Amino acid sequence: MARIDDTSDYRIAPDPQAARLTRAVGGTDQTGAAVDLNVVEERPLTIYLNAQEIVTAMTIGDYPQYLALGFLRNQGMLHEGDKITGVDYDEELETVVVRTASQTTYEDKLRKKTRTSGCAIGTVFGDMMEGLEGVTLPATPVRTSDLYALAATINRTPSLYLEAGAIHGTVLCQGDQPLVYMEDVGRHNAVDKIAGWMLSENETANDKTLYTTGRLTSEMVIKTALMGIPVLASRSGFTAWGVEIAQQVGLTLIGRMKGQRFVCLAGEERLIRDIDPAQVADEPRKSGRKGSA
Repeated sequence: MARIDDTSDYRIAPDPQAARLTRAVGGTDQTGAAVDLNVVEERPLTIYLNAQEIVTAMTIGDYPQYLALGFLRNQGMLHEGDKITGVDYDEELETVVVRTASQTTYEDKLRKKTRTSGCAIGTVFGDMMEGLEGVTLPATPVRTSDLYALAATINRTPSLYLEAGAIHGTVLCQGDQPLVYMEDVGRHNAVDKIAGWMLSENETANDKTLYTTGRLTSEMVIKTALMGIPVLASRSGFTAWGVEIAQQVGLTLIGRMKGQRFVCLAGEERLIRDIDPAQVADEPRKSGRKGSA
């Protein structure tokens, strides 16, 4: 499938040639011949909320302000009524300080943090599930023709993944149009960047779809629901807890989306099947996985 050349319809598109995101490393191939390979950079980013150090995340280093805002929002440390007075990034110290009009401490919450299954060790706090209480996602319908169109566009968009691999992408979409495409070494970082962008731009969530290149884990489902987005889709697979949470909160969860095929394990009632899958270009099935979707 040929890559697309024009990404002007994106509000934010990947920039695989951006400085500092990759560097060339010399090595040898299977024949012993010398090769130079672009590999993804990882660097620490420490996030503060006012005077409280919250977490140090490993990230590729782009959009640090969005990552900090989205992380704090998705962890329940920033609320809708909070007044943000500043977001200060220090590139030399690799820190972001998010400042609010009122001071809040989170020592108890920090003691509850646990590791998650996300790549690059995502961090989720023990009471994060409490944030889902009372969450009501809108019953916004989603057309399968839009899902197919999104997958085709996203998979052809020039990205750091196509350039160097070892990275995940998450895309905020509306209808059949991808809007914001974020990448990082962990899918949790990529979705936090989108949450931070939405918070900064006061972007509505009720008419959006979130597309991710990674697995549909509990953390991805929780963060999508907390952002108020009713649909989460991926070409990858599911975890059982991710499916269970999606069913509980009424999130439409679509995985294994490749070519003509996909599987919906939650929120089927939102789907409008307005296109015959036979009209969609298919991808060849991998050998040894007959009947898989």
